[in-house]
Amino acid sequence: MKHELLVPAGDMNCLRQAVFNGCDAVYVGCKMFGARKFAPNFTQDEITEAIRFCHLYGVRLYVTMNTLVKNDEVDAFIQQVRFLHQCGVDALIVQDFGMICYLREKFPNLEIHASTQANISSYEVCQLYYNLGVKRVVFARELSIDEIDQIDVDIEKEAFIHGALCISYSGCCLMSSMLGGRSGNRGECTGCCRIPYTLKNGNKVVHKQAYLLSTKELNTSSYINRLMNSSIYSFKIEGRMKSPVYVGLITRFYRKLMDGEEIDFLEYANQLKTIFNRDFTKGRIFSADDFSLMNSSSPNHIGLEIGKVLGSAKGKIQIQLKNDKILHQYDAIRFLHSNQGFVVNYLYDKNFNLVSSAKGICYVDQKVSLKDSSDVVCKTQDYLLGEDIKQTIPKKIPVFYHVVAKRGKPFLVELSDGEHRVCVEGEVVQEARNAPVCEDDLLKHLKKIGNTPLVCISCDMEMDSDIFVAVRQINDIRRKLVSELISLREGSSVPYLEEDVSFQKSDSFIGSNRSLHCLVRTEEQLKACMELQVPYISVSNLELYNQYKDSYSLSFAIPRCSYQVSHNLVDSNLVSDYFDFRDFDCMGDYGLNVTNIYTAYYLSKIGLSSICLSVELSQDEVCEFLDLYQKKFGNFSFEVFSYGRVLNMLIKGNILQLDPLKNYSLVDFKGRSFPVYYDGRCTYVFHYENFDKKFSWPCIYRCDFYDESGEDVKKIVKRYQD
Repeated sequence: MKHELLVPAGDMNCLRQAVFNGCDAVYVGCKMFGARKFAPNFTQDEITEAIRFCHLYGVRLYVTMNTLVKNDEVDAFIQQVRFLHQCGVDALIVQDFGMICYLREKFPNLEIHASTQANISSYEVCQLYYNLGVKRVVFARELSIDEIDQIDVDIEKEAFIHGALCISYSGCCLMSSMLGGRSGNRGECTGCCRIPYTLKNGNKVVHKQAYLLSTKELNTSSYINRLMNSSIYSFKIEGRMKSPVYVGLITRFYRKLMDGEEIDFLEYANQLKTIFNRDFTKGRIFSADDFSLMNSSSPNHIGLEIGKVLGSAKGKIQIQLKNDKILHQYDAIRFLHSNQGFVVNYLYDKNFNLVSSAKGICYVDQKVSLKDSSDVVCKTQDYLLGEDIKQTIPKKIPVFYHVVAKRGKPFLVELSDGEHRVCVEGEVVQEARNAPVCEDDLLKHLKKIGNTPLVCISCDMEMDSDIFVAVRQINDIRRKLVSELISLREGSSVPYLEEDVSFQKSDSFIGSNRSLHCLVRTEEQLKACMELQVPYISVSNLELYNQYKDSYSLSFAIPRCSYQVSHNLVDSNLVSDYFDFRDFDCMGDYGLNVTNIYTAYYLSKIGLSSICLSVELSQDEVCEFLDLYQKKFGNFSFEVFSYGRVLNMLIKGNILQLDPLKNYSLVDFKGRSFPVYYDGRCTYVFHYENFDKKFSWPCIYRCDFYDESGEDVKKIVKRYQD
């Protein structure tokens, strides 16, 4: 299998570095609907230029439209899709399930990739997207390469191989949204996993003020042979917030690895540390354990360790560099223990002479107040490496000429790049009266394409002797051929097509207009709900479900992000993963991230009997949603999360080393306490306070109970039954 190297670009400078250093495809974001809202991103003019530029060099361009879409944004979303499709974009990367379904019907020629934000972690999810006509899925970072290989679905597979990691399953993190109203599902993540927390067991401090949710950087370069022998088609690098130097180096490095070139691996490893390094991990894709995945000491760029501080003298910091390390003027350094750093504008040797580079002992200006006189010195920016990347030579596209110059026949020149072919017919070739044109003359003029992206590598000629072709004609034909070939390469091979989409109205209901659905975790909570005859009860404990299912109508809240969804299904289910529900009795949980009526509509079409709307919708947005759905699609049973702790993060493994039988919490710098527990498979981080609201629109109230007693449950249930 030929594999694709897929590289990020936050702006045109990054995009050029990606293309000229050997990527096969680039992914970028526009100003709206991309999951990196705070990257520079591309304007409409820039995206048009970017598509043409990539296509010119035989590189595919994908646009991320991988945020959840609200109802008042759907028209703008479709308008942007229409624009990108007309511009010739190669594919869109989409999270929102409703938009994926809608786009497949409305723009059948447009290639859609299901984003990692869509939380693709099982065979069943892949099969659903394949059935919908999605071309590619981007797997959750939690899957191992063996698990990916074992998913036998005829769909393109894409996986991250380098860059920053989210600690929570993508699409399952509500921390930033719940704390500050900036949704990670809508590209506004504030990085709550990169701040310090204190872990408590009851009132006892287990870990104090450490970066307990902060991961290392993914780096799979040592496993390139296993990757090349996998079923993964596209190797994805994270980094739309990164610099052009980062993009250029990381692209160059993985291109060489994928092509099997001999490289100085240690040198590249050191260079990677200087451009961005939180320590590296092989990630869950290569089965990293919980300990080797995390970096609790620093959430920031550490750099490459190059020496240590010896002391200070004459207002300068004395540094002892390691034997094999060099410090250059304009490098940036960080003092690891003090967590301070600066750019080395002036560098001095051991005799205090200004130098451009130094080995052994050197001095830098005292720009910070060091707390540790024996601090570790790390290089966080390599000036010469940056200059080298900036000087990357633009790629040239090899082309071939075929020339026919026969007396009495039109002068014919054909130009080809091996895939596209253009031909121009000139004037009839005349017999030479004075100086005839020879092959070298023709070749000299045809090869004058040095100021274009093309380079002529061969020319096949069929020509008579003693002929005359005007130089002006040769030059005109060359310019026309070059222009036409470039235009052909810049264009799109997929024709634009837009269809009308029709929708069917439905009158599906379960229960009354106002009803109640409670999720319980303990037997005491379950008995309280049963005593008050709550119409819909789900339990998160399978043993508890099996114990009481015959005496009361219950549903089982199946584990989220399970690798084998179908193995968890029972007679009645509460689900948070996407799959084809039509052969099962399933209600949709808020983890399905339903923020627009199209998602709800298409979920109803694949078998859900009810849907709990996204907790990221405001009270007004919920009411507008219910009203709009009824007007456009008819009746359906919707739940609204009304009481309980929202699940802020779902994390694979036991990264906090929790005892499942103990009562833990994470406390942030504001003193907010987030309940956290490990169930033997995943770590769950809940919101620090209970959500508690009633809605004015007829709906099913949803109440989630965490550690409430039976009496607490009764009080809350009665309040929502009134």
